[in-house]
Parts: sequence; structure tokens; C-alpha cells
Amino acid sequence: MAKGEGAESGSAAGLLPTGILQASERPVQVKKGPKKKQQLSICNKLCYAVGGAPYQLTGCALGFFLQIYLLDVAKVEPLPASIILFVGRAWDAFTDPLVGFCISKSSWTRLGRLMPWIIFSTPLAIIAYFLIWFVPDFPLGMQRSHGFLWYLLFYCLFETLVTCFHVPYSALTMFISTEQSERDSATAYRMTVEVLGTVIGTAIQGQIVGQANAPCLQDQNGSAGALEVVNRTQSTTSLKETQNAYLLAAGIIASIYVICAIILALGVREQREPYEAQQAESMPFFQGLRLVMSHGPYVKLIAGFLFTSLAFMLVEGNFALFCTYTLGFRNEFQNLLLAIMLSATFTIPIWQWFLTRFGKKTAVYVGISSAVPFLILVALMKSNLIVTYVVAIAAGVSVAAAFLLPWSMLPDVIDDFHLKHPHSPGTEPIFFSFYVFFTKFASGVSLGVSTLSLDFAEYQTQGCSQPEQVKFTLKMLVTMAPIILILLGLLLFKLYPIDEEKRRQNKKALQALRDEASSSGCSDTDSTELASIL
Repeated sequence: MAKGEGAESGSAAGLLPTGILQASERPVQVKKGPKKKQQLSICNKLCYAVGGAPYQLTGCALGFFLQIYLLDVAKVEPLPASIILFVGRAWDAFTDPLVGFCISKSSWTRLGRLMPWIIFSTPLAIIAYFLIWFVPDFPLGMQRSHGFLWYLLFYCLFETLVTCFHVPYSALTMFISTEQSERDSATAYRMTVEVLGTVIGTAIQGQIVGQANAPCLQDQNGSAGALEVVNRTQSTTSLKETQNAYLLAAGIIASIYVICAIILALGVREQREPYEAQQAESMPFFQGLRLVMSHGPYVKLIAGFLFTSLAFMLVEGNFALFCTYTLGFRNEFQNLLLAIMLSATFTIPIWQWFLTRFGKKTAVYVGISSAVPFLILVALMKSNLIVTYVVAIAAGVSVAAAFLLPWSMLPDVIDDFHLKHPHSPGTEPIFFSFYVFFTKFASGVSLGVSTLSLDFAEYQTQGCSQPEQVKFTLKMLVTMAPIILILLGLLLFKLYPIDEEKRRQNKKALQALRDEASSSGCSDTDSTELASIL
């Protein structure tokens, strides 16, 4: 309804006899036009998208390089390293619903409900991240035990703090606009920047670290005396240079983390749904959790993406070791990673067009299944650098789909939930935190199982080459296991019920709900105005 004096007179006059009103006080009929569509500017979308880069920068560096860093630079044995990787990821997964619970209990502030978490977690997160890549100089007899505790502590601490950034940022998707099309567009911007973040993370970490390779032991089967000679002649300076290279890369990535957080905080404002603003309190967490986990489309979506995420994380976690030892490209794996991520960056807009034109479920089947032929080719081919680059570029197309589609489909599930439970505000962080919980749990399982498998295959720390059983294990972890998981995930997506027709119906129903809430808000305002006039 129009505001100002005319609106006040109209609302009061409707209850008074028209004969006692002056001409200027008689009711004025105000025609309501169609509600203007809420548009996000390109600047708003870019500022929102930039906020996704820190998680991908740090996640890419940890996902691709932490395993080989622990084994060959920090000199952690395979079994303790597998414990660090699994416990760190499992703890990270546990903190997602915990942070989601805390956010659901947070009050709206001048900065919003989500933004304070992002702002205050950033400085502590970058300190913890930097210390993960620092090799402490412990006394000789305590290096193994103290080193194990050092990396476990700071890995878990960083994952907790980055969760305090990423869960509210993920939930922010639902609060930047009430328009479904605008959220989809902003998500495409976000996915493009996130994939670009993985490119930058891969380039920074890979190129800097790649210039300072950790020294390796040429003869793993020699006598103890021979090994002692080798160890003496190994360049201590070379290992120190590698450690410093990891620290330099960590410092650069931490700086980018801070810059992106500042841009996000300055360029994005949270918006509340009209029907949510009328609710005095958020739903209790456990009641909301029960409703969320009983929502069929959500359970089917996270089940499908749980398997596909596990597949891509197995490839991510073992790719550096696979290129180094199985394919024999010790000095090329960082460039192969860069080729994958550049390919993914350029194909994100293509997938956004594809899902708009053919639907999101079709995009899932086409995009994620396209990785299978290339994984089969990697399993069957012999070591060939040119073919490997071709496969890497083609695999980036599937990686782009795996990046974009989960975050594009999750808001559709939340919209469907809001239609069935319109009086359940504050559940958005639960949706996002538990989705991230399952994907991170899958990551922890993949890293733990991978490193433990290498321990059973008798992986040689700092070896220039590995036994045949280690090479075979790496090939299975990067090819056959992901193929099986992808096929299982695609079978589960057959059960996902929200297609394009359902999305259009939900959009119309939600708009009607918002219009009803806005009309109710205008009626309350008119009653207040009438009371003041009378």
C-alpha cells in the first residue's frame, strides 16, 4: 500500500461516514501494481561470489597437498598421517551441525544474523591455517609424538574456524534475494569464483611448492650403511627450502582469504523473508532438525551427492601421489591440476546455461557421468603426458558440474520445505550445515581410507619411487573406486522428486505466500495509522 498522508487518510476514511469528510479527506483509491521483481546488481553478485573463494583456496591446498606434505615434508608415518586426515575431517564434519545450531540461535543484528560469524572467525582461521604448514623443531626423541599432536591440533582448529565462515556463507544464499532466479544467478557467479579460487589455490600452492621438490631417497632397498650415507648426502637445504615454500604459499593464500572476507562483508546485506520477519522466535533447533531430516527431497539429494562427492574427493586426495608415483610425472602434477581447474572455470557458465535450458536433474546425469569415460581411460592407458593433459582438461568439465549443481539444487529443496512448513523460520543453516557435514564426512572417509590403504601397501616415505602394489593401489583409488561411487550416486538421483515443473509450482506458491505476508504487514500498518488518527 502507498505510504504518506494519502495512505493515512484512505485507511481512516474507510471507517468514517463519507458525508462528514471534506473533499480533500475523501477516500482515495490507490491501485496496486504488480510487485516489482527484486534484482541483484552485478556488483552485489560479485561481492557475494568472492566470499566463496577462501573456502576453496584453503580446501584445494589442503585436499591436494596435505597428504603428500605430511608424508614427504613433515615426515609423518602413513598410519599417523591417516589418523590426522580422518580425525581432522571427521571433526570438521561434526562442527558443521554444531555451528548450524549456534547460528540458528543467533539474533539478528545490525550486520545481520550470519555476517558476524564470517567477520569474527576470519583472523583466527588464517593463523591456524598458517601453522598447519609450519614444521616445528621439536627435540629429536619427541618429533613423532609432538609432530602428530601439532598437526592434529591445528588441522582441527582450522577446520572449526573455517566452518564458522563457510556454514553462514552457504546459508547466505537464501538471504541475498527472495527471487529464485536471482539466487540461481548469484549461485552461478559464486561457483565460477569458487572454481577460480581452486585455480588460484592450485597455482599458488602447486607452482611455489613445485619449484622446491622435497628430496627423496633413491635406494630404498640398500643396506643400513648405504641409507645412512644417502641421508647424510641429502641436501638439508633442499628440505628446508620445501618447508619455506609451503609457508610462503600459506601466507599468500591467507592474505587472499582476508581480502575476500572484507569484500563480502562490505558488499552484501542480508534480507529477511516477509513471513519470517513476522515470527517472534526461530524454531527450536532439534525440532527444526527433525523436520529437516524427515524432508524427503533433502534426504535424497544429500544421499546422491554423498556418493558423488566421495568419488571426486578420492580423486582429489590421491591425485598428487598418483601423478608422482604411478604415472611418473613428479614435476608435472601441479600443472595437471591447473589444467583441470582452468577447464572447470571456463565450463561453469556452460553448465549454468545447460541447467537453465534442460533442467537441473538432466544436468546432474550428463555432467557427473561425463567423468566416467575419462576415469576408465586413465585406468587403461600407459603413462603418456599428452594424453594425460587431454584427460585432465576433459575431467575439468565434470568437476565444474560437481561444483555447481549441489549448491544450485539445495535452495530448491529449502523452498519446497518452506511451502510445507511455512511457520518454521531459522532452518536454513540446518539445511546447509548438514549438507556440508555429509560432504566433509565423505572427505574424511576418503582421506583416511586412502592413506590407510597406502600404509597396507607399504608406502615408502620420501621415496623417489614406490613398490608396484602402491602404484596399483593409487590407480584403484583414482579410477575404479570413483567410477563405482558415481554410478551409485546417479542411481539415487532417480529418486529425487523436484523437477522443473515442480520448481515452477513452488515458485508461484512461494510468491503468493510472500504477497500474503506483505499484505498482512500493510494491514497492521493501516490499523496503527487509524489508531493514531482517531
